[in-house]
Amino acid sequence: MSSVKMLTLLSVLALPTIAEAKPPLREVKEIDNELYYIAIANEISEYCPSISGRRLKAIGVLWGLKSQANKLGYSDNEIRAYVDSDAEKDRMRAKGEAYLAQHGVTYENPNSFCTLGQKEIERNSAIGVYLRAN
Repeated sequence: MSSVKMLTLLSVLALPTIAEAKPPLREVKEIDNELYYIAIANEISEYCPSISGRRLKAIGVLWGLKSQANKLGYSDNEIRAYVDSDAEKDRMRAKGEAYLAQHGVTYENPNSFCTLGQKEIERNSAIGVYLRAN
């Protein structure tokens, strides 16, 4: 087989591998968004004494997200690197703080966390499902 034919054959065989390249986990919205909702709910429950986080629900969802990421081809090491990444934590914190500010929440006024948390619970929103009023 000529070298040109061999290179062509190898290129064709390599195409599926190239096409299957995974995006960074931050770009997998069904995973990244759910982590964001859990993070916001956790922040609300930390600052509002009258609202608790539904931690067992969150843990169950986190295990499901890990399983989903594995099924999408991400290794446990890739998942851990994403979750432990300081850059990703900073990105998530900035996104969360923008959401809180947009809804009138300030760290100087812990009651503002309660107001938002109660609204999220009442709406049964993606954030509210991880919260419960005490």
